[in-house]
Amino acid sequence: MLPDEIARLALEAFDHAVDASGSFRDRPGQRLMAEKVAQTFSLATLGRPEEDGDEPVRAIAVIQAGTGVGKSLAYCAPAIAAALARNTRVLISTATVALQEQLVNKDLPALAAILPQPFKFGLAKGRGRYVCKLKLSRHAGTAGEADEDDLFADELAAAAPQHVTEARTTFYAALVRELSSGAWDGDRDNLAQPPESDFWSAVAAESSSCTGKHCPVYSNCTYYEKRKELVGAQVIVANHDLLMSSLGSRLLPELDNCLLVLDEGHHLPAVALDQFAASMDLSRTTWLDTLASRARRIGGLMTVSEAADVPRFGAQLRQSLLDISRLVMDLHGQAFKEARGAQGPVRVRLPRGGLPPALDEPLRMVSVMAESFLAVLNTIAKALRTAMRDQPDEARRLSTLYAQLGMLSPRLEQVQAATQLLLREAEDGQDSVPVAKWFTFEMGEGGLDSGLVIIKAHASPILPGSTLRNNFWSRVRSAVVTSATLTSCGQFDFYLRESGLQSDPAVSTLEVASPFDYARQGRFVTVETQADPKQTEAFTAEMVRALLGDVAGVEHGALCLFTSREQMRQAVEALDEALRGRVLVQGELPRTLLLKRHRERVEAGGASVIFGMQSFGEGLDLPGQLCETVFIAKLPFAPPDDPVGEARAEWLRSVGRDPFSELVVPATAIRLAQWAGRAIRTETDRAFVYCYDRRLVNTSYGRRLLQGLPPFVQQRRSAAGVVTAG
Repeated sequence: MLPDEIARLALEAFDHAVDASGSFRDRPGQRLMAEKVAQTFSLATLGRPEEDGDEPVRAIAVIQAGTGVGKSLAYCAPAIAAALARNTRVLISTATVALQEQLVNKDLPALAAILPQPFKFGLAKGRGRYVCKLKLSRHAGTAGEADEDDLFADELAAAAPQHVTEARTTFYAALVRELSSGAWDGDRDNLAQPPESDFWSAVAAESSSCTGKHCPVYSNCTYYEKRKELVGAQVIVANHDLLMSSLGSRLLPELDNCLLVLDEGHHLPAVALDQFAASMDLSRTTWLDTLASRARRIGGLMTVSEAADVPRFGAQLRQSLLDISRLVMDLHGQAFKEARGAQGPVRVRLPRGGLPPALDEPLRMVSVMAESFLAVLNTIAKALRTAMRDQPDEARRLSTLYAQLGMLSPRLEQVQAATQLLLREAEDGQDSVPVAKWFTFEMGEGGLDSGLVIIKAHASPILPGSTLRNNFWSRVRSAVVTSATLTSCGQFDFYLRESGLQSDPAVSTLEVASPFDYARQGRFVTVETQADPKQTEAFTAEMVRALLGDVAGVEHGALCLFTSREQMRQAVEALDEALRGRVLVQGELPRTLLLKRHRERVEAGGASVIFGMQSFGEGLDLPGQLCETVFIAKLPFAPPDDPVGEARAEWLRSVGRDPFSELVVPATAIRLAQWAGRAIRTETDRAFVYCYDRRLVNTSYGRRLLQGLPPFVQQRRSAAGVVTAG
């Protein structure tokens, strides 16, 4: 089918969806976006070229769709129709669970009911979101077998206080009961309360400890049951983390043979950096002894001769890690001392990514030993899989042995990845890009010999664009990237650079304005304090006084966003009894319960104000009276102690570029637009946005930030309440 015919069919599907349901309202901007999506998904060459040597055609659209455009319909309808016409699939990736749930539970079912061609859809999650019933049965003591080697022996769990151990036992027993009764389906996201991460990780269905169809509970496995739902699905909804972590695997559709939608695409650069970063614990190393012991015993049972070398690998590796931890402690003794009295981790970044010479040889030794150790583990794992295939009656025993290795082998893989990244040097040349490298020192149970301070080594790429270009976009043929905030200060340049799409000839951009009348529906008020925001103590005190005066005037729902926990703590402490009764603070309740209580208060006719931080600044949909005012305590610059950001700024300065104007201001513009975007969610909303940062109006970069906001009517006011300008 020719591209023009595919595009026509795709757009017809969108028009049909709009006409067939009163819940879908036709908007000019929405149709403009649908046209762009239809065109983009008609052009690219998917799969193998018809002739060897033919260069495949790529097509990527970057679309900013303002709040209220209805972008889900604008991409879903034409993408599905184009995929059906091209006999391929649509892969939709989002950044938040909320949007995944909206697509799977609302938008896609509605489309399936009205589009003329039937289609199936499903939700793809990583293995770690599902429980492993084999692990759970052993944790809960229901496996009915004696452990000659504790499958879950772990120095962290062993060092846990008695009340934590009891909480673990209670937690696992409750999971077993809920599974048995059918009250729970094995999906972590469907638990009534989010579990402790340490508790959950021990029973998660991770690939490293999974034997697949050879597992004795395979026929009843939650993960594989969910995977079956994706078979035959023309539309798969995933998330950016899963998309990045599954590159090169068959977990999701192949990126060169599907239509890809990246919603909430502004998150992609940060997700990429997280995915390709690595870290390792230098202090807590007894897991290596456990892993070596298991590998030698299981390797012997499988007659793997290489297993005889494992104790040596484990001992040398552990000693090398401890040597490195002592060297790091000697090199950064002051940070080590500070950590004893600090509330969180103390970070020490290596300038220009330069590795101290004393660490070079020990790290190379770690890399060699880890690689050798992993090679033996892979040989043993292969022998176990062969035995499971040939001896199905031994599946339970062999699966347990496999899990004993798999529970700890990812830590060894992390050691190998972190070591390689720490040893990586910038390529020669004036514009060579270093790797960000840093150490953290933090109080914790079972630390270095003293048992007090945990030392970790970290490394990360600093340019998400090059990381995405090399590892991701090189695989993609046809994609639409969309979000309400892809431009910064009115331009796409920053996002294209951050996402690795700058100068890509396959890329085109489109900005679709919001249908909302911001000038009529809202006001953006800059509240000017006398203290400069850089004078933290004086500014915070003045800002809190002004903020609480404004909070007292809230009649229905409001959202107050802070840039630091300390800032939020001071504001909470300054609340009088009456105001404290109407304020809900992030962290005091689970997010879902906090939002539920907020809605109940407003719907009952009362006033309710949410105090939150970054995670409440986007993806939160509180229309109408639920959020008539947004308070922004301070411009949301990135945290000053971010080691990756520091390393990147250092590199930019070294090559004669200005990190503030090139990196800090554009990133802040996107974040500020997201935060202000919580105010107007429908055509009937009326809302005020207050920002207590005078730099918006008395600096050149502040005025750039204002230009990147929706077209609110802008006002100025002093912290004392005097309107100074319109």
